[in-house]
Amino acid sequence: MSAFLDTMIAQAKADKKTIVLPEGNDVRTLQAAEKILADNLADLIILGNVDDIASAGYNLEGARIIDPLTSDLREGYAEKLAELRKSKGMTVEDAMALMDNELYFGMMMVKDGEADGLVSGACHSTGDVLRPALQILKTAPGAQMVSSFFVMNVPNCDLGHNGTFLFSDCGLEVQPDADRLAQIAINAEKAWRSLIDDADPVIAMLSHSSYGSAKNDDANKVVEATAKVKELAPELVVDGELQLDAAIVPEIGAAKAPESAVAGRANVLVFPDIDAGNIGYKLVQRLANAEAYGPILQGIAAPVNDLSRGCSADDIVGVVAITAVQAQNK
Repeated sequence: MSAFLDTMIAQAKADKKTIVLPEGNDVRTLQAAEKILADNLADLIILGNVDDIASAGYNLEGARIIDPLTSDLREGYAEKLAELRKSKGMTVEDAMALMDNELYFGMMMVKDGEADGLVSGACHSTGDVLRPALQILKTAPGAQMVSSFFVMNVPNCDLGHNGTFLFSDCGLEVQPDADRLAQIAINAEKAWRSLIDDADPVIAMLSHSSYGSAKNDDANKVVEATAKVKELAPELVVDGELQLDAAIVPEIGAAKAPESAVAGRANVLVFPDIDAGNIGYKLVQRLANAEAYGPILQGIAAPVNDLSRGCSADDIVGVVAITAVQAQNK
């Protein structure tokens, strides 16, 4: 277990929050729930068929297990959802039908204050998770957009913050323009500060080019985004465009961008598009044996976090801990 995850777990235990796990039909969710409850990490609400969950054989003592199909909360939640969405033409009957969907039901639990956050995605796509989150919880006050990040912990690595990095956006924004890429960087800086308090964020705007070594529209987008970040948040330590090696390896950073305050020491890596980000985090996860926690969503009014559909039970435990810490900070 990494020092980062140890810190998240310790913080989560210090002020326990209630987290909804909507995927009670997934064995990894139940394995994770058993560990979370045994470690007293969070209070849990698990959604799914009560008999099926009980027969799976896991010790879930202390969890609140609710079947959205039979719960007496359905009608009240449907009425509240219809009121939230009435400007979009939603009726109570429409909302009642959505209560069959465990993600909509779970989001209503968070909206209603029954839970502090939600973790899903082991068997749902990011879109499945994000759609009800935005419809019900909406964006956080002041947030310009919703984006995502991964916390990556690379073993036996002295780069970044002792092998810890924040990668963004690897799971949500497909082809951000310069304005949205700048907002992703600003969101990522806030995310780092909300989770890691023993190192300041150092942000690299990544490209296939360093300081004009390539001239094309893709590189220019990153240059423009970097300028926008510096204009909108001049207090941030950010630079670009930088190639990955120039961003994180001191000697290469010194050679390629000797005047940069970021080159060679970045711990927050902002990727130019989802292709680079998604491929990048999976390469590091699989080839460097890194722990990958995410995609964590940022910019939603309450902590809602997605999982990779390839996640393990331990990954779910880690994301629940992160979600609990986000709820504390909220």
